[in-house]
Amino acid sequence: MAFRIVIIVALFAGVVCPWVVAAEQPNILFIMTDDQGPWAWGDGHPDAMTPHIDRLRSGGVLLENYFVTSPVCSPARASLLTSRYPTELGITDWIPPDIEPALGVDAQLATWPRAFQQAGYRTGLIGKWHLGREDKHLPQRFGYDYFAGFRHGGMVSLDPLVELDGVERVVKGYTPDVLTDLALDFLSTKSKQPFLLSLHFWAPHANANKTVDGDRTWMPLSEADWAPFKELTPTFPKPVHPDLDVPRATRMTREYLASVHSVDRNVGRLLALLDKRGLSENTIVVFTSDHGYNMVHHGIWHKGNGRWLLKGNQGARPNLWDTSLRAPAIIRWPMGIEAGTTITKTTTCLDWFPSLLSMAKVPQPENAILRGQDMAPLLAGKTVPWRDTVLVQMDQQYSSPKAANLRGYRTPEWKLVRDFRNPGREELYDLKHDPGELRNVYESKKLKVRDARLRLEKEMRAAMEELGDVEVFAGE
Repeated sequence: MAFRIVIIVALFAGVVCPWVVAAEQPNILFIMTDDQGPWAWGDGHPDAMTPHIDRLRSGGVLLENYFVTSPVCSPARASLLTSRYPTELGITDWIPPDIEPALGVDAQLATWPRAFQQAGYRTGLIGKWHLGREDKHLPQRFGYDYFAGFRHGGMVSLDPLVELDGVERVVKGYTPDVLTDLALDFLSTKSKQPFLLSLHFWAPHANANKTVDGDRTWMPLSEADWAPFKELTPTFPKPVHPDLDVPRATRMTREYLASVHSVDRNVGRLLALLDKRGLSENTIVVFTSDHGYNMVHHGIWHKGNGRWLLKGNQGARPNLWDTSLRAPAIIRWPMGIEAGTTITKTTTCLDWFPSLLSMAKVPQPENAILRGQDMAPLLAGKTVPWRDTVLVQMDQQYSSPKAANLRGYRTPEWKLVRDFRNPGREELYDLKHDPGELRNVYESKKLKVRDARLRLEKEMRAAMEELGDVEVFAGE
Protein backbone atom coordinates (compact mmCIF):
# COMPACT_ATOMS: atom_id res chain seq x y z
CA MET A 1 0.00 0.00 0.00
CA ALA A 2 1.23 3.47 -0.88
CA PHE A 3 0.78 4.77 2.67
CA ARG A 4 2.76 2.03 4.42
CA ILE A 5 4.60 2.88 7.62
CA VAL A 6 8.29 3.43 7.03
CA ILE A 7 10.59 2.63 9.94
CA ILE A 8 13.89 4.45 9.68
CA VAL A 9 16.87 3.20 11.68
CA ALA A 10 19.73 5.60 12.32
CA LEU A 11 23.04 4.75 10.73
CA PHE A 12 24.73 4.97 14.09
CA ALA A 13 22.39 3.19 16.47
CA GLY A 14 22.91 3.89 20.12
CA VAL A 15 24.83 7.13 19.61
CA VAL A 16 23.76 9.73 22.17
CA CYS A 17 26.11 12.62 21.45
CA PRO A 18 25.63 14.80 18.34
CA TRP A 19 27.01 13.32 15.16
CA VAL A 20 30.12 14.87 13.66
CA VAL A 21 29.23 17.21 10.82
CA ALA A 22 31.25 16.88 7.65
CA ALA A 23 32.78 20.11 6.44
CA GLU A 24 30.96 19.91 3.10
CA GLN A 25 27.49 19.65 4.64
CA PRO A 26 25.22 22.43 3.41
CA ASN A 27 23.53 25.18 5.37
CA ILE A 28 19.73 25.23 5.26
CA LEU A 29 17.59 28.37 4.92
CA PHE A 30 13.94 27.29 4.99
CA ILE A 31 11.66 30.22 4.10
CA MET A 32 7.93 29.64 4.59
CA THR A 33 5.26 32.23 3.97
CA ASP A 34 1.71 32.15 5.29
CA ASP A 35 -1.33 31.96 2.99
CA GLN A 36 0.52 32.20 -0.32
CA GLY A 37 -1.25 30.66 -3.29
CA PRO A 38 0.71 28.70 -5.90
CA TRP A 39 -0.25 31.43 -8.37
CA ALA A 40 0.83 34.35 -6.16
CA TRP A 41 4.29 35.07 -7.54
CA GLY A 42 5.80 36.14 -10.84
CA ASP A 43 5.47 32.74 -12.48
CA GLY A 44 1.73 32.54 -11.91
CA HIS A 45 0.08 35.98 -11.84
CA PRO A 46 0.48 38.83 -14.33
CA ASP A 47 0.20 41.47 -11.59
CA ALA A 48 2.61 39.92 -9.10
CA MET A 49 6.02 41.55 -8.65
CA THR A 50 8.44 38.99 -7.20
CA PRO A 51 11.87 39.39 -8.83
CA HIS A 52 13.75 37.75 -5.96
CA ILE A 53 11.49 34.70 -5.77
CA ASP A 54 11.81 34.53 -9.55
CA ARG A 55 15.57 34.58 -9.14
CA LEU A 56 15.38 31.63 -6.75
CA ARG A 57 13.29 29.75 -9.27
CA SER A 58 15.70 30.40 -12.15
CA GLY A 59 18.60 29.27 -10.00
CA GLY A 60 16.88 26.25 -8.52
CA VAL A 61 14.20 23.62 -8.93
CA LEU A 62 10.47 24.24 -9.04
CA LEU A 63 8.20 21.60 -7.50
CA GLU A 64 5.33 22.21 -9.86
CA ASN A 65 2.86 19.87 -8.16
CA TYR A 66 3.59 20.47 -4.49
CA PHE A 67 0.71 19.89 -2.06
CA VAL A 68 0.04 20.11 1.65
CA THR A 69 -1.82 17.62 3.82
CA SER A 70 -4.36 20.19 5.01
CA PRO A 71 -5.42 23.60 3.64
CA VAL A 72 -5.20 25.41 6.98
CA CYS A 73 -2.25 26.56 9.09
CA SER A 74 -1.66 24.32 12.10
CA PRO A 75 -2.21 20.85 10.62
CA ALA A 76 -0.16 21.64 7.52
CA ARG A 77 2.70 23.03 9.63
CA ALA A 78 2.55 20.03 11.97
CA SER A 79 2.80 17.65 9.01
CA LEU A 80 5.78 19.52 7.63
CA LEU A 81 7.58 19.36 10.98
CA THR A 82 6.98 15.67 11.64
CA SER A 83 6.23 14.00 8.28
CA ARG A 84 3.00 12.70 9.82
CA TYR A 85 -0.64 13.23 8.88
CA PRO A 86 -2.89 15.65 10.79
CA THR A 87 -5.10 12.91 12.25
CA GLU A 88 -2.00 11.12 13.59
CA LEU A 89 -1.05 14.33 15.40
CA GLY A 90 -4.50 15.19 16.72
CA ILE A 91 -4.42 18.54 14.91
CA THR A 92 -6.93 18.67 12.07
CA ASP A 93 -7.87 22.36 12.12
CA TRP A 94 -6.07 25.57 12.99
CA ILE A 95 -5.38 25.96 16.71
CA PRO A 96 -7.44 28.80 18.25
CA PRO A 97 -5.74 29.61 21.58
CA ASP A 98 -8.94 30.91 23.15
CA ILE A 99 -10.70 27.58 22.50
CA GLU A 100 -7.85 25.03 22.60
CA PRO A 101 -5.17 26.62 24.79
CA ALA A 102 -3.47 23.28 25.58
CA LEU A 103 -3.48 21.84 22.05
CA GLY A 104 -0.15 21.39 20.29
CA VAL A 105 2.28 18.94 18.74
CA ASP A 106 3.74 16.26 20.99
CA ALA A 107 7.40 17.10 21.63
CA GLN A 108 8.23 13.39 21.84
CA LEU A 109 7.72 12.99 18.10
CA ALA A 110 10.68 12.97 15.74
CA THR A 111 11.27 16.26 13.90
CA TRP A 112 13.78 17.24 11.26
CA PRO A 113 15.04 20.36 13.09
CA ARG A 114 15.97 18.12 16.02
CA ALA A 115 17.77 15.73 13.67
CA PHE A 116 19.85 18.65 12.33
CA GLN A 117 20.48 19.89 15.86
CA GLN A 118 21.73 16.45 16.94
CA ALA A 119 23.94 16.36 13.87
CA GLY A 120 25.76 19.48 15.07
CA TYR A 121 23.85 22.21 13.24
CA ARG A 122 23.12 25.61 14.78
CA THR A 123 19.34 25.84 14.53
CA GLY A 124 16.86 28.70 14.74
CA LEU A 125 13.21 29.50 14.11
CA ILE A 126 12.12 33.07 13.46
CA GLY A 127 8.48 34.02 12.95
CA LYS A 128 5.23 32.12 13.21
CA TRP A 129 4.98 28.80 15.08
CA HIS A 130 1.23 28.08 15.65
CA LEU A 131 1.81 24.53 16.93
CA GLY A 132 1.00 25.15 20.58
CA ARG A 133 1.29 28.08 22.99
CA GLU A 134 2.26 26.34 26.22
CA ASP A 135 5.91 26.06 27.25
CA LYS A 136 5.84 22.34 26.51
CA HIS A 137 5.20 23.26 22.88
CA LEU A 138 8.00 25.81 22.55
CA PRO A 139 10.05 25.49 19.33
CA GLN A 140 13.11 24.84 21.49
CA ARG A 141 11.56 21.49 22.47
CA PHE A 142 11.48 20.43 18.82
CA GLY A 143 15.10 21.02 17.86
CA TYR A 144 15.54 24.77 17.60
CA ASP A 145 18.35 26.34 19.63
CA TYR A 146 16.95 29.82 19.10
CA PHE A 147 13.41 31.15 18.74
CA ALA A 148 12.20 34.67 18.07
CA GLY A 149 8.65 35.18 16.90
CA PHE A 150 5.14 34.31 18.00
CA ARG A 151 3.77 31.02 19.27
CA HIS A 152 0.20 31.81 18.24
CA GLY A 153 -1.31 32.19 14.79
CA GLY A 154 -2.42 35.83 14.84
CA MET A 155 -0.31 38.87 14.09
CA VAL A 156 -0.40 42.33 12.56
CA SER A 157 1.51 43.84 9.67
CA LEU A 158 3.00 46.72 11.69
CA ASP A 159 4.69 46.83 15.12
CA PRO A 160 4.28 43.12 15.91
CA LEU A 161 4.39 41.61 19.39
CA VAL A 162 7.47 39.38 19.19
CA GLU A 163 8.78 36.90 21.75
CA LEU A 164 12.48 37.61 22.27
CA ASP A 165 14.50 35.76 24.91
CA GLY A 166 11.26 34.42 26.35
CA VAL A 167 9.63 37.83 26.74
CA GLU A 168 6.99 39.30 24.44
CA ARG A 169 7.60 42.88 23.38
CA VAL A 170 6.41 45.19 20.63
CA VAL A 171 9.04 45.64 17.95
CA LYS A 172 8.60 48.75 15.85
CA GLY A 173 8.48 48.26 12.10
CA TYR A 174 6.68 46.35 9.39
CA THR A 175 6.42 42.70 10.37
CA PRO A 176 8.21 41.20 7.32
CA ASP A 177 11.10 43.62 7.85
CA VAL A 178 11.24 42.92 11.60
CA LEU A 179 11.44 39.16 11.06
CA THR A 180 14.02 39.53 8.31
CA ASP A 181 16.17 41.77 10.52
CA LEU A 182 16.20 38.98 13.11
CA ALA A 183 17.03 36.44 10.41
CA LEU A 184 19.90 38.55 9.10
CA ASP A 185 21.32 38.75 12.62
CA PHE A 186 21.18 34.96 12.88
CA LEU A 187 22.80 34.49 9.47
CA SER A 188 25.49 37.05 10.26
CA THR A 189 26.68 35.16 13.33
CA LYS A 190 30.03 33.58 12.50
CA SER A 191 30.29 29.96 13.57
CA LYS A 192 32.10 26.80 12.56
CA GLN A 193 28.77 25.01 12.67
CA PRO A 194 26.54 24.81 9.61
CA PHE A 195 23.17 26.43 10.22
CA LEU A 196 19.53 25.55 9.82
CA LEU A 197 17.30 28.62 9.91
CA SER A 198 13.54 28.37 9.53
CA LEU A 199 12.12 31.78 8.68
CA HIS A 200 8.33 31.71 8.90
CA PHE A 201 6.89 34.96 7.58
CA TRP A 202 3.45 36.10 8.72
CA ALA A 203 2.84 37.70 5.32
CA PRO A 204 0.91 37.51 3.10
CA HIS A 205 -1.59 36.55 5.79
CA ALA A 206 -4.08 39.34 6.51
CA ASN A 207 -4.00 41.20 9.82
CA ALA A 208 -5.49 39.42 12.80
CA ASN A 209 -8.68 41.08 14.07
CA LYS A 210 -8.44 44.06 11.75
CA THR A 211 -11.14 44.51 9.13
CA VAL A 212 -12.53 46.82 6.48
CA ASP A 213 -16.31 46.50 6.05
CA GLY A 214 -16.22 43.08 7.65
CA ASP A 215 -13.34 41.72 5.57
CA ARG A 216 -9.77 41.28 6.71
CA THR A 217 -7.21 43.86 5.60
CA TRP A 218 -3.50 43.55 4.92
CA MET A 219 -2.87 47.22 5.64
CA PRO A 220 -0.80 49.05 6.68
CA LEU A 221 2.00 48.13 4.31
CA SER A 222 5.22 49.97 3.65
CA GLU A 223 5.20 52.49 0.82
CA ALA A 224 7.79 50.39 -1.03
CA ASP A 225 5.30 47.52 -1.13
CA TRP A 226 2.03 49.40 -1.43
CA ALA A 227 2.94 51.97 -4.09
CA PRO A 228 3.07 49.56 -7.09
CA PHE A 229 -0.40 48.20 -6.30
CA LYS A 230 -2.54 50.95 -4.79
CA GLU A 231 -4.00 51.99 -8.18
CA LEU A 232 -3.90 48.53 -9.73
CA THR A 233 -6.82 47.26 -11.78
CA PRO A 234 -6.22 43.62 -10.96
CA THR A 235 -6.39 40.71 -13.35
CA PHE A 236 -8.90 38.26 -11.89
CA PRO A 237 -8.57 34.52 -12.51
CA LYS A 238 -10.99 33.12 -15.05
CA PRO A 239 -13.79 32.31 -14.99
CA VAL A 240 -14.97 35.26 -12.92
CA HIS A 241 -18.07 34.46 -10.87
CA PRO A 242 -21.02 36.52 -12.17
CA ASP A 243 -21.85 37.69 -8.65
CA LEU A 244 -18.30 38.65 -7.70
CA ASP A 245 -18.15 41.72 -5.47
CA VAL A 246 -15.65 43.55 -7.66
CA PRO A 247 -14.89 46.48 -5.32
CA ARG A 248 -14.14 44.09 -2.43
CA ALA A 249 -12.11 41.82 -4.68
CA THR A 250 -10.15 44.73 -6.10
CA ARG A 251 -9.19 46.11 -2.70
CA MET A 252 -8.25 42.71 -1.32
CA THR A 253 -6.23 41.67 -4.38
CA ARG A 254 -4.25 44.93 -4.30
CA GLU A 255 -3.42 44.51 -0.63
CA TYR A 256 -2.65 40.81 -0.94
CA LEU A 257 -0.23 41.23 -3.85
CA ALA A 258 1.45 44.12 -2.03
CA SER A 259 1.92 41.84 0.97
CA VAL A 260 3.46 39.19 -1.30
CA HIS A 261 5.78 41.92 -2.55
CA SER A 262 6.84 42.62 1.04
CA VAL A 263 7.97 39.00 1.33
CA ASP A 264 9.82 39.13 -1.97
CA ARG A 265 11.63 42.33 -1.07
CA ASN A 266 12.90 40.70 2.11
CA VAL A 267 13.86 37.50 0.31
CA GLY A 268 16.12 39.78 -1.71
CA ARG A 269 17.77 41.01 1.49
CA LEU A 270 18.41 37.42 2.59
CA LEU A 271 19.89 36.37 -0.73
CA ALA A 272 22.11 39.45 -0.75
CA LEU A 273 23.56 38.53 2.64
CA LEU A 274 24.24 34.95 1.55
CA ASP A 275 26.05 36.32 -1.49
CA LYS A 276 28.01 38.81 0.61
CA ARG A 277 29.14 36.13 3.04
CA GLY A 278 30.03 33.68 0.29
CA LEU A 279 27.43 31.19 1.51
CA SER A 280 25.16 30.95 -1.52
CA GLU A 281 26.88 28.02 -3.23
CA ASN A 282 26.50 25.61 -0.34
CA THR A 283 23.26 26.81 1.22
CA ILE A 284 20.04 24.97 0.44
CA VAL A 285 17.39 27.66 0.18
CA VAL A 286 13.79 26.46 0.29
CA PHE A 287 10.93 28.81 -0.49
CA THR A 288 7.40 27.59 0.13
CA SER A 289 4.17 28.36 2.00
CA ASP A 290 2.14 26.55 4.64
CA HIS A 291 -0.72 26.03 2.16
CA GLY A 292 -2.41 27.64 -0.80
CA TYR A 293 -4.84 30.53 -1.05
CA ASN A 294 -7.82 31.73 -3.04
CA MET A 295 -8.37 35.26 -4.22
CA VAL A 296 -11.46 35.32 -6.46
CA HIS A 297 -10.83 31.67 -7.40
CA HIS A 298 -14.15 29.78 -7.26
CA GLY A 299 -15.78 33.00 -6.04
CA ILE A 300 -14.07 32.86 -2.62
CA TRP A 301 -11.13 34.27 -0.74
CA HIS A 302 -9.05 32.57 1.97
CA LYS A 303 -8.02 28.90 2.08
CA GLY A 304 -9.68 25.58 3.05
CA ASN A 305 -11.97 27.51 5.41
CA GLY A 306 -12.85 29.85 2.55
CA ARG A 307 -15.26 32.77 2.56
CA TRP A 308 -17.47 33.79 -0.33
CA LEU A 309 -16.41 36.95 -2.13
CA LEU A 310 -19.79 37.55 -3.70
CA LYS A 311 -22.24 40.42 -3.49
CA GLY A 312 -24.06 40.28 -0.18
CA ASN A 313 -22.44 36.98 0.77
CA GLN A 314 -19.65 36.60 3.29
CA GLY A 315 -20.53 33.06 4.33
CA ALA A 316 -18.23 30.04 4.42
CA ARG A 317 -17.23 27.53 1.76
CA PRO A 318 -15.12 24.69 3.23
CA ASN A 319 -13.08 23.23 0.40
CA LEU A 320 -10.18 21.08 -0.74
CA TRP A 321 -9.64 22.79 -4.08
CA ASP A 322 -6.13 22.73 -5.51
CA THR A 323 -5.90 26.49 -5.03
CA SER A 324 -6.11 25.82 -1.27
CA LEU A 325 -3.86 22.75 -1.26
CA ARG A 326 -1.08 23.66 -3.66
CA ALA A 327 1.68 26.00 -2.58
CA PRO A 328 4.76 27.47 -4.24
CA ALA A 329 7.82 25.29 -3.65
CA ILE A 330 11.32 26.12 -4.86
CA ILE A 331 14.67 24.61 -3.86
CA ARG A 332 18.00 26.21 -4.72
CA TRP A 333 21.36 24.60 -3.98
CA PRO A 334 24.01 25.62 -6.55
CA MET A 335 26.51 23.07 -5.25
CA GLY A 336 24.08 20.18 -5.31
CA ILE A 337 21.25 20.51 -7.85
CA GLU A 338 20.87 21.73 -11.41
CA ALA A 339 19.39 25.19 -11.85
CA GLY A 340 16.25 26.00 -13.77
CA THR A 341 14.65 22.56 -13.70
CA THR A 342 11.08 21.53 -12.92
CA ILE A 343 9.78 18.44 -11.12
CA THR A 344 6.27 17.44 -12.14
CA LYS A 345 5.84 14.51 -9.76
CA THR A 346 3.40 15.00 -6.89
CA THR A 347 5.35 16.14 -3.84
CA THR A 348 4.02 17.10 -0.42
CA CYS A 349 4.94 18.85 2.81
CA LEU A 350 5.56 15.39 4.27
CA ASP A 351 8.60 15.05 2.01
CA TRP A 352 10.77 17.79 3.52
CA PHE A 353 11.79 15.71 6.54
CA PRO A 354 13.41 12.78 4.66
CA SER A 355 14.58 14.95 1.76
CA LEU A 356 16.51 17.62 3.64
CA LEU A 357 18.21 15.04 5.83
CA SER A 358 19.14 13.02 2.77
CA MET A 359 20.55 16.05 0.94
CA ALA A 360 22.64 17.04 3.96
CA LYS A 361 23.68 13.47 4.79
CA VAL A 362 22.20 13.81 8.25
CA PRO A 363 21.14 10.52 9.87
CA GLN A 364 17.43 10.03 10.30
CA PRO A 365 16.05 9.52 13.82
CA GLU A 366 15.91 6.00 15.14
CA ASN A 367 12.48 4.35 14.85
CA ALA A 368 10.90 7.44 13.30
CA ILE A 369 7.67 6.93 11.37
CA LEU A 370 7.93 9.07 8.24
CA ARG A 371 5.09 9.35 5.75
CA GLY A 372 7.04 11.41 3.24
CA GLN A 373 9.31 10.43 0.38
CA ASP A 374 12.93 11.39 -0.23
CA MET A 375 13.00 13.93 -3.06
CA ALA A 376 16.80 13.91 -3.34
CA PRO A 377 16.86 11.43 -6.26
CA LEU A 378 14.29 13.53 -8.15
CA LEU A 379 16.35 16.65 -7.53
CA ALA A 380 19.37 14.80 -8.92
CA GLY A 381 17.44 14.04 -12.12
CA LYS A 382 17.02 10.33 -11.42
CA THR A 383 14.00 8.24 -12.36
CA VAL A 384 12.82 6.41 -9.25
CA PRO A 385 9.59 4.73 -8.11
CA TRP A 386 7.31 7.44 -6.80
CA ARG A 387 3.93 7.67 -5.07
CA ASP A 388 1.98 10.20 -7.11
CA THR A 389 -1.04 10.43 -4.80
CA VAL A 390 -1.83 12.56 -1.78
CA LEU A 391 -4.35 12.18 1.03
CA VAL A 392 -5.76 15.39 2.50
CA GLN A 393 -7.52 15.96 5.83
CA MET A 394 -9.41 18.87 7.36
CA ASP A 395 -11.95 18.82 10.18
CA GLN A 396 -13.40 22.30 10.16
CA GLN A 397 -14.34 22.97 13.76
CA TYR A 398 -13.54 26.60 14.54
CA SER A 399 -13.76 28.68 11.39
CA SER A 400 -17.45 28.53 10.69
CA PRO A 401 -20.71 27.20 12.09
CA LYS A 402 -20.81 25.02 8.96
CA ALA A 403 -18.66 22.25 10.40
CA ALA A 404 -17.12 19.72 8.03
CA ASN A 405 -15.01 16.56 8.11
CA LEU A 406 -13.30 16.77 4.74
CA ARG A 407 -11.07 14.09 3.26
CA GLY A 408 -9.56 14.23 -0.19
CA TYR A 409 -7.62 11.81 -2.33
CA ARG A 410 -5.78 13.15 -5.34
CA THR A 411 -4.01 11.50 -8.24
CA PRO A 412 -2.56 13.39 -11.22
CA GLU A 413 -5.78 12.59 -13.13
CA TRP A 414 -8.57 12.68 -10.54
CA LYS A 415 -9.54 14.16 -7.19
CA LEU A 416 -12.17 12.79 -4.83
CA VAL A 417 -13.48 14.89 -1.93
CA ARG A 418 -15.87 13.65 0.73
CA ASP A 419 -17.44 15.49 3.65
CA PHE A 420 -18.17 12.74 6.14
CA ARG A 421 -20.13 15.06 8.40
CA ASN A 422 -22.39 16.33 5.62
CA PRO A 423 -23.45 13.59 3.18
CA GLY A 424 -24.39 14.95 -0.21
CA ARG A 425 -21.37 17.27 -0.49
CA GLU A 426 -19.21 14.76 -2.36
CA GLU A 427 -17.00 16.07 -5.17
CA LEU A 428 -15.11 14.42 -8.01
CA TYR A 429 -12.97 16.29 -10.54
CA ASP A 430 -11.48 15.06 -13.79
CA LEU A 431 -8.21 16.96 -13.48
CA LYS A 432 -6.98 16.01 -16.92
CA HIS A 433 -9.89 17.75 -18.63
CA ASP A 434 -10.86 20.14 -15.83
CA PRO A 435 -7.70 21.28 -14.00
CA GLY A 436 -9.54 24.27 -12.56
CA GLU A 437 -12.01 21.98 -10.75
CA LEU A 438 -15.02 23.76 -12.18
CA ARG A 439 -17.25 20.74 -12.89
CA ASN A 440 -18.15 18.30 -10.14
CA VAL A 441 -18.75 14.98 -11.90
CA TYR A 442 -19.38 12.86 -8.80
CA GLU A 443 -22.91 11.98 -9.94
CA SER A 444 -21.91 11.32 -13.55
CA LYS A 445 -23.24 8.07 -15.04
CA LYS A 446 -20.39 7.76 -17.51
CA LEU A 447 -18.62 4.44 -17.11
CA LYS A 448 -15.15 6.02 -17.04
CA VAL A 449 -16.14 8.48 -14.34
CA ARG A 450 -17.95 5.88 -12.25
CA ASP A 451 -14.98 3.52 -12.39
CA ALA A 452 -12.63 6.33 -11.35
CA ARG A 453 -14.90 7.28 -8.45
CA LEU A 454 -15.15 3.71 -7.17
CA ARG A 455 -11.39 3.21 -7.46
CA LEU A 456 -10.58 6.44 -5.61
CA GLU A 457 -13.13 5.74 -2.89
CA LYS A 458 -11.53 2.35 -2.29
CA GLU A 459 -7.98 3.75 -2.28
CA MET A 460 -8.88 6.68 -0.05
CA ARG A 461 -10.60 4.44 2.48
CA ALA A 462 -7.63 2.06 2.57
CA ALA A 463 -5.22 4.97 3.10
CA MET A 464 -7.37 6.38 5.89
CA GLU A 465 -7.71 3.01 7.60
CA GLU A 466 -3.96 2.52 7.53
CA LEU A 467 -3.54 5.84 9.36
CA GLY A 468 -6.27 4.96 11.86
CA ASP A 469 -8.45 7.74 10.46
CA VAL A 470 -11.68 5.75 10.85
CA GLU A 471 -13.90 7.74 13.19
CA VAL A 472 -15.41 9.64 10.29
CA PHE A 473 -16.72 6.35 8.86
CA ALA A 474 -19.20 6.00 11.74
CA GLY A 475 -22.74 5.87 10.46
CA GLU A 476 -21.88 4.76 6.95
